[in-house]
Amino acid sequence: MLATQKAAYRIVDHDVVVGESNQDYVLRVKDLPDAEKPREKLTTVGPQELSVAELVAILWSVGSKKEDVLAMAHRTIKEYGERALGNELSAMRLAETANIPLGKATQVVAAFELGRRYYSTAAGRPVHVRNAKQAYQHLKAMGHLQKEQLRGLYLNSRYQVVHDEVISVGSLTSNIVHPREVFQPAIERGAAALIIAHNHPSGSLQATLADVQVTDQLEAAGDILGIELLDHLIIAGNKFVSIRDSGHAS
Repeated sequence: MLATQKAAYRIVDHDVVVGESNQDYVLRVKDLPDAEKPREKLTTVGPQELSVAELVAILWSVGSKKEDVLAMAHRTIKEYGERALGNELSAMRLAETANIPLGKATQVVAAFELGRRYYSTAAGRPVHVRNAKQAYQHLKAMGHLQKEQLRGLYLNSRYQVVHDEVISVGSLTSNIVHPREVFQPAIERGAAALIIAHNHPSGSLQATLADVQVTDQLEAAGDILGIELLDHLIIAGNKFVSIRDSGHAS
């Protein structure tokens, strides 16, 4: 069962450890003034002045027959979330979930992997998560997504985030959220613990019966694997609730 006595997370030592742009896009790239076109803008003012959508549009170069490249970039980030997009490792899952061509999904995954490798070896600073508030700060962009998402933060024994993954998109039920999909990234990365979070697009912070059932199911699976489920957050708008601290879990 999830502990409720302490506000801070505590990872048990096991011997074996087996956010989003809301901008709506109207004009096509070719309709924009030259100074506002992503490539020209990057050349004149530098990459730091471009939005994530504009950078992705440059990466993709062209859109599809049905969607302009900048419109596709804005939609993908709005529906998927900036942080989730940057941490996605599966091009197949990104293509299917975001409804974009597989080739464009592979470009995004490859680009962020290059950044991840540089970040981890050169300029990176580890992110520590020791309580629900810190977890929320890392995940708060989820509160403004239009689709329900289940995310996982995977931590090492020093409470450092080693991975952030979109586990599923859609309504949360114990039949859909399988422990295998939740814990596989933890096993692959040697994580000691994880925190899950999902958003309620309705704006409600009330935990549903399905939320509690999923929490209990994953906690039991984590006990078997020796990978601790530290918390389950519900995020809506600019607020959140911790199922661990609220005592909803049975």
